[in-house]
Amino acid sequence: MPADSEARGQGPPRRRRRPVVRARRAAAVATLTATAIAATWGTTLPAGADVGSDQAQISALQQKITADGAQVQQLVASANRAQSQLDTLEAQVAASQSALAADRRQLAESEANLRTIALDTYMSEGDGATALSLFTSDTTTMSAQSEYTHLAGDRLDAAIAAVSGALRRTQATSTQLTAAQAQAQATVAQLAGDRQAAQAALNRDDALLSSVKGNLQVLLAQAAAQQAAAQRAQEAAIAAAPAKAQGPAAPGPTPGPVTITPTPGTYANPLRGVRALNPERIDQGVDYSGYGPIYAIGDGLVLSTTNSGWPGGTFIAYRLTDGKANGLVVYAAEDINPLVSVGQHVTAATVLGTVYEGPSGIETGWADRSGDGATMASGSYTEGHSTAFGVNFSQLLASVGAPPGVEEGGSPTGSLPAGWPTW
Repeated sequence: MPADSEARGQGPPRRRRRPVVRARRAAAVATLTATAIAATWGTTLPAGADVGSDQAQISALQQKITADGAQVQQLVASANRAQSQLDTLEAQVAASQSALAADRRQLAESEANLRTIALDTYMSEGDGATALSLFTSDTTTMSAQSEYTHLAGDRLDAAIAAVSGALRRTQATSTQLTAAQAQAQATVAQLAGDRQAAQAALNRDDALLSSVKGNLQVLLAQAAAQQAAAQRAQEAAIAAAPAKAQGPAAPGPTPGPVTITPTPGTYANPLRGVRALNPERIDQGVDYSGYGPIYAIGDGLVLSTTNSGWPGGTFIAYRLTDGKANGLVVYAAEDINPLVSVGQHVTAATVLGTVYEGPSGIETGWADRSGDGATMASGSYTEGHSTAFGVNFSQLLASVGAPPGVEEGGSPTGSLPAGWPTW
């Protein structure tokens, strides 16, 4: 997918960052610049840091984040239930207070009725002293009931007892509801605190994951830099080998149509071991996201493993030595930790490297025949458009069982050379 390609001999083509936004990489950090690396780690990485340990830590952190997220969801559900219970209790307390006020009004009306009866009794047949005391006494409802019994009779006595009993029951219910309300408020407050603590733990895990992924990017960049010098020497040796056997080197190939002589061979799905595999756009090659081992598509010879012009610094190129595409060069680039070396012979059972969940994903397709980092589609690629070479490679992947990429931008740009294999 490199865009804005430089002329051959002036360095590797540069790749424009892809516009696709992936939900799986929301927590991934961008590739660190030299300044950011120095600010974070100084000139060297922490002692004992390595790609394998960081990848294992990333996996463990992702599992912990999943568990923390589930705990937060459980606490949210518990808090919602507790709040609902509190709302119900508050409504019951309000209803109880209203009933208590009604009982008190009824009791006051009964006392007023008793005073009226006492006055009537006094006016008709009372002895004066007892009735007079009804208007000055500060006694409670129960003592007033006892004092008025001989004046009001059994019917009025029973009515006063009923009103007093209702008042006591309402008061007791109100007390119980108030206590339950206080307990529910304490539960809601406790759950809110637990939820905040769990969310804080989840945020810390996310921050640590970003830090570790950034560390992994630094490690891979340093590993790529260390391999680059040795790789250039190995590439030069491979390129010079035919010249030693056949005499003076012939002039380099002239750009033009590439003729492929079909050769019997078997290719296999190179993405069969990648987990959470997600096909994305077709540009110069085919983009994917996921994590796990990536294989060679068939028998071949490794020409390169790194190139600084690609995100992540990885560009594994190998020339196929059998099948319909015998002689063509395949590349797998970007967020891959290489496990092969230049000059190594590979088969469809060879793991080229480990795909990790970095910020760019991976891209695979047809490389330039030199395998130095350019693609066959470099000269015809326009950002936002699929190329004929990318579509052709997507069809090859589909023929061996891999999910094809997604075409974009209308008709593919560029054209395939005469005799190019189709799938």
